[in-house]
Amino acid sequence: MDNRLANNIKVGLLLLATLFSGCSSNNTLPVATIHPSDTADINSYRYLIGPSDVLTIFVWRNPEVSGTFVVRPDGMITTSLVEDIQVSGKTPTELARSIEDILATYLRDPIVTVTVDTFVGPFSQQIRVIGEAAQPRAINYIQHMTLLDVMIQVGGLTEFADGNDAVLIRIEDGQQKEYQVMINELLKDGDISANVDMLPGDIIIIPEAWF
Repeated sequence: MDNRLANNIKVGLLLLATLFSGCSSNNTLPVATIHPSDTADINSYRYLIGPSDVLTIFVWRNPEVSGTFVVRPDGMITTSLVEDIQVSGKTPTELARSIEDILATYLRDPIVTVTVDTFVGPFSQQIRVIGEAAQPRAINYIQHMTLLDVMIQVGGLTEFADGNDAVLIRIEDGQQKEYQVMINELLKDGDISANVDMLPGDIIIIPEAWF
């Protein structure tokens, strides 16, 4: 019995070794898909609905199809008349017109109003700060937001941050571009000329300083 158990253990170890040797191959995953923001400059910003947003949809004279809805992770909502309505990536006004077209199949001349009660938005509309920020996280973009506003949201830099070697990554014309941002000069030296406009979808990477 002991020999059989020992043999079973050896076989199991060989199988595990084979499995892990296969996992350690040089296969690589594809690069993340680029989802650029629709906002090309600070004056063209429009809020787009995204997953986890909470919407209030009011259909005039039809309270039975009105209500509050949470946008699902797939960017859709379910109503009493229609199971799947794509809402992610649309402005509230665009969504209202879209729902009117859908409800016209069931109702006569529907008039729809959409308001956003809780704002999250698509990832492509958020600003993400990683690295040596005090509180690295994703931030909902607000119209005319600047680098200073973003750094206030993440609590500034850690004591180990190299703020002047920070990089801002932005998608422009379908291409990923990198820009140096001087966060130390902005926050520690008070140089307001180091402040720059932010756009939805921007990513800020703050490295650790080498001492």
